[in-house]
This record gives sequence, C-alpha cells and structure tokens, in this order.
Amino acid sequence: MTVTSGEEEGAVGGVQIQHRSRMVLPDFLQSVNLKYVKLGYHYLISNLVTLFLVPLILVTLIQVFQTTDIDHLRHLWLHLQYNLLTILTCSAVLVFGLTLYAVTRPRAVYLLDSACFRPADHLKAPFRSFMDHSRLTGDFEDSSLEFQRKILERSGLGEETYVPEAMHSIPPQPSMAAARAEAEQVMFGALDKLFQGTNIKPKDIGILIVNCSLFNPTPSLSAMIVNKYKLRGNIRSFNLGGMGCSAGVIAVDLAKDLLQVHRNTYAVVVSTENITQNWYFGNKKSMLIPNCLFRVGCSALLLSNKPADRRRAKYRLVHVVRTHRGADDKAFRCVYQEQDDAGKTGVSLSKDLMAIAGGALKTNITTLGPLVLPIRL
Repeated sequence: MTVTSGEEEGAVGGVQIQHRSRMVLPDFLQSVNLKYVKLGYHYLISNLVTLFLVPLILVTLIQVFQTTDIDHLRHLWLHLQYNLLTILTCSAVLVFGLTLYAVTRPRAVYLLDSACFRPADHLKAPFRSFMDHSRLTGDFEDSSLEFQRKILERSGLGEETYVPEAMHSIPPQPSMAAARAEAEQVMFGALDKLFQGTNIKPKDIGILIVNCSLFNPTPSLSAMIVNKYKLRGNIRSFNLGGMGCSAGVIAVDLAKDLLQVHRNTYAVVVSTENITQNWYFGNKKSMLIPNCLFRVGCSALLLSNKPADRRRAKYRLVHVVRTHRGADDKAFRCVYQEQDDAGKTGVSLSKDLMAIAGGALKTNITTLGPLVLPIRL
C-alpha cells in the first residue's frame, strides 16, 4: 500500500501538533505471487529436454541447408523417384504406427464437476445436543458418556455437523426403512445438485459407481439411483461395500479404468456412509469412537473421457496410486466390524490405527513421488 507524503496540522488543548507521513515504498517481494513462480519452475523443469533439443535441431537444420548445394538436393530427389516401393513401405509403417498409438494410448480422464449434499438445519447435532441425546437413550454408562465428550472436543468436528432423522428421536429408531430414507436423501440430493450444475442429462451417464461401507441393501444403492433417474439399460453400474475410508479413491480408480475401455462417455462416482443402522449403543470404548467421528454426508463426481470436455473440465486425472496393507494382520483388523460382549454390533477402531495409516501413507507417497516430482531419475 502506498501512502502519499504531506503534512497535517491541528491544535489540541492549545498545543500545536504536526504530523509528517513519509513515503512508503511498495514491498515488491510480497507482491510476487509465489504460486506463479512455482508453476513456471514446474513447466521449466518438466520441459527441460525439449528446451534443449528444439534449438539444437534448428541449428542442425540450418547448418545442413547452408552446406548443401542445389545439385545434391536434385540427386536426392531422383534417387527417391527410383525407390518408390521403399517410400511407400516406410509411409505405410509410419501410418500404422501412428494409428496404433492413437488407438492404444491412454485416454485422458477429466473431472467436470463435483457436488456435496447439505442436510436440513433441523438435522444438526451440536455437541450439547449430541450429549443430551446420548444420555437420554439410557444405553451408555457415565464413563462412556465422558469418553464420548472428550472425543468430541478433540475430534476437530464443528458444531454444524449432521446426524440422520432416526437418531434425533428418543429413543432412536434405526430401522431398515429409516436407513433407506437416509441413503436416498443424501444420494439424490448430491446427484440433483450435480446434474443441475453441469446440465448433463441422466440418460447420458454410461458408468455409475456407488460406495458405502456399512449399508448394502438389496436392491443395491446403485440400483436405487438407476431407478430414481431412469438411467439407460446398458449402464455399467457397480456397488462397492466394506472398503472403508479409501473407498472413494478406489471408486475413482475403477472409474478411470472403465473410461479407458468405453469411449465418449460419462462416469458418476457417488461416495457416502450410512449412519442410521450403524450407530453403536454399547459401552466398549474402541467402538464408541465412530459415533463421535462419522456424520451424514455424500459427494458425487462427474468424470468424462470426451476430448470435447477438456476446455470446461476443472481437473484432469493424472495418476492414481493404490496401496493395500490387508496382508498384515494388524492392518486388517485396525477397522473391524464386530459385536461386543453384550451382542451389540459396531465398528471397532484399533489404537494402532494412526501408526498403520501413517505406514500406508508413507508407502503411497514413496510410490507417487517419482510420478509427480519435476525431475525424474
């Protein structure tokens, strides 16, 4: 900010005050947007080989044309005329190679838009309301209530998270009908917003992938969406269950592979979790943690492999790296659905969860790093 120099004079209590403001030079260092510096550096390093080769090729061509006279070029043309078969063979091989490359090269996958469902305000569950409802159910001991209160305070959740309609009742009513109602509300809400924002007709969707770990009814959640929006009969629909918090990335990876096979189509990926039938009403602490962490929500992604969508796409999918630690027993049981001693079903989170997740993340980043770093060895 620049301040204009000048003088201001005034009298306060008979005392004359003189204020001088000096010229402040702009801070050019802060005015530089480091994002563009980083972007320029990335482009420079990524295209370093091209920047060296292009001038070298130009200099070589100039030298060739300067040292070659017209007679040499005429003799070369006559030689090519008498070797027409060789030229045709080379041309055919070149055309075949270019065609093979165009057919087999990976198709670009674009993210056109995304949408998230936001529930109604009456479904909000601030901390005080959450604790009052937990106390009124009569299922939790005092130590369990205190444990949940501490988890809420340290979880990082805000006061504007949501729980499903059935959990606002006293006592709660976790029925199959209520669970279906929750699933329909969140999925259809996110998809309505997605279709409205992109002006894509549901009939244009060729691939549908839904992931929800703990609620997998029959008909499936993907079938519920097909029925609601009357999607076309040859749609490729998939319903992923029991795959935990990584199901969203797994679904995107599956959509990417399918878009490599099926040309000029759209893929929708819906990610959600159902709370109604998976609330834990026991007193085992490791199974109480999900009550404090998981809330109502749903997201929907619209992916495309159409070249015409490149201009309006928000992102292009470049790499998907998956790391599976299921072969390790501790990793396999770190998030485990089971029954406690009283026969109440819930999801248990192991105390080793953070260490196991950190190890998986380290392996994943080690694999992903060489793919995205500007200098590749």
